[in-house]
Amino acid sequence: MANSPITDVIFDFCGVLLDWNTRACLEGRFPDEIVERICDDDPCGFFHYEDRMDVGEDFADIYPDVVREQGQELADIFKFYIGHYADALPRTLPGMVELLADLKAHGYGVWGLTNWSHETFHLAFEKYPRLEQLLQGTVISGVEKMHKPNADIYELALTRFGLTAERCVFFDDTAKNIVGANEVGIHGILFENASQARESLAELGVCL
Repeated sequence: MANSPITDVIFDFCGVLLDWNTRACLEGRFPDEIVERICDDDPCGFFHYEDRMDVGEDFADIYPDVVREQGQELADIFKFYIGHYADALPRTLPGMVELLADLKAHGYGVWGLTNWSHETFHLAFEKYPRLEQLLQGTVISGVEKMHKPNADIYELALTRFGLTAERCVFFDDTAKNIVGANEVGIHGILFENASQARESLAELGVCL
């Protein structure tokens, strides 16, 4: 990392390190037309309810709202989805474990920052322990009860990990979260794939 102004790289999880796929959890277990309805622009509110969990609400407190707003059948499917959440994480995204390993091997810090429920996040590391081995620390929205793109969670990560904003890069697959990172002085980059991430890091002087 000689002569590089960047010292640390922070990664979102779903859509960056991990493939998050609700359909993979539900297909073959529920009728195709129901799965299509759930996964098509969220008319059943699954991702909305999951967002509430990501902010720190407990499933037990959200579930009655799902029953009232969506009906018992869809509420039972949502309960199944949360209970089998590991099935919605079918793989690490190609090249990302290798990128983390290369960054660490070259002396860069690697960290996690994710909007994720405190009730299901453990599944990521249980299913993909190499991620836990490589990441030096992770800030989880549902644990902290703060979430991207709000400035407080980025600032918490910087403080907790002892990082300097302008010397950090943050990868996320959601544009508003990149804006949030940029607003606190972090180099936010919208993630596409591992090759693009490497190219973006190289442009900032990261040598791998």
